Amino acid sequence: MSPLHIVFIAACSFLTVCFVWSSLILAAQEAAVMQITRTSVNNFSFNAHTDSNLTQFERSKKLKKLRKVQHLMNKRSLTASAASFWRVIMNIFSGVGLSLLAIQFIDRLWFGALIGFIGAIFIAVLSALLRPVISSDKPLQTMLRHCGFMTLLVHLVPRGRAFSKKHKDEEDEEELEQVRLEQGKEMVARIAEATNLDASAGEMLKNIVTLSDTLTREIMVPRTDIVCIKKEATVADAIRLFAKTGFGKIPVIGEDIDDLLGILYLKDVIYATTLGSVSEKEGVLSLVRDPFLVPESKPVDDLFHQMQDRNQHFSVVVDEYGGIAGLVSMKDVIEQIVGDLVDEHDKSQHELPVKIGSAWNMPARTPISDLEEMFDIDFQEDDVDTVYGLLTKLLGHIPKINEQVVTHGLILYAAAGKSRKMPNIVAKPVEEEEGEDE
Repeated sequence: MSPLHIVFIAACSFLTVCFVWSSLILAAQEAAVMQITRTSVNNFSFNAHTDSNLTQFERSKKLKKLRKVQHLMNKRSLTASAASFWRVIMNIFSGVGLSLLAIQFIDRLWFGALIGFIGAIFIAVLSALLRPVISSDKPLQTMLRHCGFMTLLVHLVPRGRAFSKKHKDEEDEEELEQVRLEQGKEMVARIAEATNLDASAGEMLKNIVTLSDTLTREIMVPRTDIVCIKKEATVADAIRLFAKTGFGKIPVIGEDIDDLLGILYLKDVIYATTLGSVSEKEGVLSLVRDPFLVPESKPVDDLFHQMQDRNQHFSVVVDEYGGIAGLVSMKDVIEQIVGDLVDEHDKSQHELPVKIGSAWNMPARTPISDLEEMFDIDFQEDDVDTVYGLLTKLLGHIPKINEQVVTHGLILYAAAGKSRKMPNIVAKPVEEEEGEDE
């Protein structure tokens, strides 16, 4: 066997292995691009920006890859189709490579063609079987590892622009999430029906399924209800505030609420003052802990696992501009599964809607869905969740006391409540107002 012949066999073997490996990679990319959500991308970006262990070079490298993945997600169907197209091409090339190798050892053309045909089919079946296994664990990580390779192949796909116009993003983000959610609900309903589960247990299973569809901003305590303490306050001031509010953790701020300096824990204050390591006249800054920050777009199930992993029971929610949006505790997360957990503090702090004749006096944070049930009305509002937000949207500004608006046959107006920052909202039918005028 001549040296040239050996080099040819080695080159064919190397290229065949590359084609097979590329086929497996493209199969994983095809599955992963349909599983990635914008929320997971936003969370990765937030973690990359806030990870203090990363150098500037590592952070910029991660964000550069992330931008490529976002570009591929914007053309989701085209990316999946390009991965499928090039996977077929790689399977064909793998079969050709196997045919050439077989002919080198057995000088029969039909034998080489048969080996290549069988090999190409085997590789195609193998990539199809391994596709969900390779990409199911961490689809975003799968895309990040090979985003450059995938970007090049999307540009090289034949008639790429015409193809992208023809195939719109039918697997749109919200549609994809909704399909998965409905499948999960149906599965839970079948399990509950087949095993005769208790109604409350079935409800908890349904709540677990919908955790991924619920965002952190939907369960957080909004910034208007946050109780804070100034950095100039003493330990004695903190003890009085803890006693007055009943809270176990309070944020410490500087000039305003967005100037967050840390979190003060009641148990730290008691421990320090009991042992005498800190006097009550000292400032609270000596006892603060670093806050645990989470983005408001994080799904609640991801938040739950992250708080578990980091042994955190209290997190500060930040908006897209880096400002403080609210607070979330482990109790808030658990309530999404088991329902409201009301203790003696909740009873004294939270009001309930009160019916006065045909009118309802509601706290500002009452969900719009409750108002719809009270008056059998459908507001069809997607961008606001509370009656305070509804009144603010209809007025076009922050409502003042006694400001009112008429909508869907109701009069909504702001009334004085227990909270100094947010008024109560009163809703009553228009007909009642007209009768009073007469």
